Order: sequence, then C-alpha cells, then structure tokens
Amino acid sequence: MKLLTEYILGKIKLKNKVVIAPMTRSRAINNIPNEMMVEYYKQRSGAGLIITEGTSPSPNGLGYPRIPGIFNKEQIAGWKNITNIVHENNSKIFIQLMHTGRVSHPANLPKGAEVLAPSAVANGGEMYTDSLGMQPYPTPREMTIEEIETAQNEYVQAAKNAIEAGFDGIEIHGANGYLVDQFINPASNKRSDKYGGSIENRARFAIETAKKMGEAIGFDRTAIRLSPYGASNGMKPFDQLEETYEYLAHELGKLGIVYIHVVDHSSLGAPEVTESVKSKIQNSFGGPIIACGGFDKERAERVLNENKADLIAFGRPFISNPDLVYRFENNLPTVEPDYNTFYTPGEKGYTDYPLAKWKIKL
Repeated sequence: MKLLTEYILGKIKLKNKVVIAPMTRSRAINNIPNEMMVEYYKQRSGAGLIITEGTSPSPNGLGYPRIPGIFNKEQIAGWKNITNIVHENNSKIFIQLMHTGRVSHPANLPKGAEVLAPSAVANGGEMYTDSLGMQPYPTPREMTIEEIETAQNEYVQAAKNAIEAGFDGIEIHGANGYLVDQFINPASNKRSDKYGGSIENRARFAIETAKKMGEAIGFDRTAIRLSPYGASNGMKPFDQLEETYEYLAHELGKLGIVYIHVVDHSSLGAPEVTESVKSKIQNSFGGPIIACGGFDKERAERVLNENKADLIAFGRPFISNPDLVYRFENNLPTVEPDYNTFYTPGEKGYTDYPLAKWKIKL
C-alpha cells in the first residue's frame, strides 16, 4: 500500500505518507503546551508527519480560548516536551503557525493585545469566549503597513522559536479564513495599498511571510496550507480565484518551500475544490502536495496512485483513532469522534480514546 510507504520530504524521511492534519483542540491552558498535550501527540505518533494545532506567533493571534502560542520561553519549553516524544517514536512534526486576525474577540486575548486584520471588516456571527460565553465578532482594526511588517516579523521569530523547540518545520496557516487568508480573499481585504486589490497585492502578505521565514530557518523547513473555495469564517469564492491560487503556487514554488497543503472542506459543506485549481496549484508549484479533506484509506490510496498528491492528511479520524495507522495496516474499523468534546478542556474526548491494540490483547 503506497500510503504506508516511506517518503522523503525536503531533508527528512517520513516513515509513511500519513499526515495528521492541524486541528484546534483548545487544551492549552494559559496558552502553554502541557503534559496532557504531550500524551495526545504521543498517542498519534504512528503518523509519518504530524502537523500541530494552529499555534499563535503573537499575543494578537490568540483569537480562540486555550490555543497555544510559541512566542515566549514557557511555550517553547512546553513544545519541546512534545517534539521530544514524537521524535522518540520515529515521527516528524511541523508546527502550524496560525494568527487568527479578525476571527477573535478581546475576551480571548491577553491584556494589551488587539483584534487586527487587513481591513476593518467584521466576521459575521458570534464566537465563544470562556469568560463571557457567546459574543458577536468585533470589527477589527485595519493594520497599518508598519503593523503588517511587525506581524511578519512575529511569524519569523515564532519560526525560530519552533526550531529551538525541536520542530522539523513550520506550516503557515494560509487557509480557513485566518489572517493570511484574510489578505488573500477580497471578502475580507478591502485595502487600496500594495496589500490589496490585485492578485499580486492580495498574495503579497503570504509570499513575503514565507520568504522571510524561509530565509530565517530554511525553505526546506517552510510550508503553507491553503483552502481555495473555503467557506470558513466568512470566506467566499471570488473572481479570478483559480488564477490567484495559481499565482500563489508559482511564487511559492520559486521560493522553494517544502510543500503546499491543500484542504478541501466540501465534506463539511463548503464548495468543492475543483480538479482544475488542484491541478493548477500542483503544476505551478512543482513541489510536494499534501491533500486533505474527507479522506478514507481507499480514497487516499487512489489519489496517491493517480499522482494527484504526495502525502495525505487525515483530521477527524485521528481524533478518535489515535492509532489510525495501525488500523490501516491491519484493516481494522475506525471509531467516530465525540463532537461535543472537540474544544472542551480536559482529557475526555482528547486522550481517552481506546487503542485497537488494547482491544486485541483483551
């Protein structure tokens, strides 16, 4: 089975082509990785590559309750415990850097932090806060050019911190309606300067950030996740969408970043990512592609055999099947997750899912 064979990604060898997709789990009390998170990632280290939950490069990016950061020494130390255990189990791990931008609320942010975005356009609806319950999204403050540069520098410093913490690489979260995606999509980017308007301008933040990060830690350790046709957090399809992602992929390919991770949320109700844009991204980029979105073992194998992707990311199946690779190897059934515990604090629905091995031994 191709899915279970080794793969060379940049300068690292993956023991299989199974990737754990980044998933927010909201267990980082005080935004610091903890022992419960060590156990969570340890249980799932059968995957060739783990991409962590979205992790903020700065206080301004901590839009959700209990998400981790990597901008201070306590956070670096907490992540080091996780990378150590993952490496002990012969798996590799990238950190996903996620600045939430306008998908935020002051009640979720530390003192002195602000809700910033490319433009002063609020996300529709409400979001959860631990202290005030459900609250309407505020209108963010439009970032100045200086604040855009500061945010990019925060990404770079976070990437350096991640390497110090033992990560094998960094994935920029450029998907799902968070800060990088907010620059790409004209639904949230109404700027008239060099960061808004044209395809080149709206792609500029992503490309500049990847370039600065690659120059700091190596392009073979720098990657990005994209979600064309994504509908999360107020994102909408737009004119010249496919041309935008084709341009992005081409420019990122010129930089030589290690992969592009393309997520298709159509299984969750978003528009399907067309074969056309997938092909344009793959051909324009010219490097490894991670495909994600509603995969099972059979579909993953088919996509790999058709050379439409190099690695396959699984999200929700890994929540309730920490030993998913073992189940694939032994043709064992998978368990459905408990949706009510996706974002709740505590071990329930996080580290207490049973392993198939235990059932077999019994």
